[in-house]
Amino acid sequence: MDEFGEAPLDPYAAPAEHDLETSLRPRTLGEFVGQQRVREQLELVLTGALRRGSPPDHVLLSGPPGLGKTSLAMIIAAELGTALRVTSGPALERAGDLASMLSNLAEGDVLFIDEIHRIARPAEEMLYLAMEDFRVDVVVGKGPGATSIPLEIAPFTLVGATTRSGALTGPLRDRFGFTAHMEFYVPGELERVLRRAAGILGVDLRPDGAHEIARRSRGTPRIANRLLRRVRDYAEVRADGAVTLEVARAALSVYDVDELGLDRLDRAVLNALVRSFGGGPVGVSTLAVAVGEEPSTVEEVCEPYLVRAGMLARTPRGRVATGAAWRHLGMEPPPTAPGEQPPAQVEDLGRGTLGTDRTE
Repeated sequence: MDEFGEAPLDPYAAPAEHDLETSLRPRTLGEFVGQQRVREQLELVLTGALRRGSPPDHVLLSGPPGLGKTSLAMIIAAELGTALRVTSGPALERAGDLASMLSNLAEGDVLFIDEIHRIARPAEEMLYLAMEDFRVDVVVGKGPGATSIPLEIAPFTLVGATTRSGALTGPLRDRFGFTAHMEFYVPGELERVLRRAAGILGVDLRPDGAHEIARRSRGTPRIANRLLRRVRDYAEVRADGAVTLEVARAALSVYDVDELGLDRLDRAVLNALVRSFGGGPVGVSTLAVAVGEEPSTVEEVCEPYLVRAGMLARTPRGRVATGAAWRHLGMEPPPTAPGEQPPAQVEDLGRGTLGTDRTE
């Protein structure tokens, strides 16, 4: 756990972390590192709108947490030279909440809704009309005497961010003129993110130290910046302040971040899966009880990276440890583990058939 009460490798931002994150966010598309395709497409959308003198199409940003969706929303408003209004899907429980926010927008403003897939149904239905016709219908009164009053709103640009694009309803998704999917970063891009953050924070970050932190950051800038701050603490307290390869390794060992970027909870999940359940399959609820965490934490924080690292497989019967997971724990995987080929089948595949000597 870090000073914000969050696990160092949790891709979600802690509330107390927002101010520090804001200071590290890029201000322009030119400062934004990575996501080359998204940046190119977004630059065309914004430049075209500025030349026409009209608000750009509504923008949907999807992808795992910590990859820069909120930063891009802020950049869109900055590039357009307009105000940014920020809210979140869970905060819009009633249509009146959304109507109040929309009616206060000035022409050209950018409205950013984080986790837009969690917006309440009444507010979502009101959003349809606002996105298409820049109008909302406000219902006054109740029962048979209720009256619908059309309210014109200033043209605006909606930027929605979601970590679960599949949870968006079809009608809402179709109203976005531009959709971008954020991809995980490669270590080289994360090194650039770290060098920029080190310059802002005043950290003496050496190239080998940046490379070590980057390759353990799960392809996520938020995690990279968080690990940089933890390594900085170690360097200032137990070393000479410079973040070198040796210092980075020692610091990340203290914070239980191993060579593959797995933390204590990741290893606890793999240990339970392999040692307690023989590699699975096992349900996520049972697995969560075994490691003393909530099922949502295991499913949303641990599993995405374990699956991407090839250490865990999701099957209809439950979670299964792959051969790579067994070997990472220093154990020999069984032939039935995903990714392992039984010797008999290897020989049969060489003959061109399974289980017979017949050739055709």
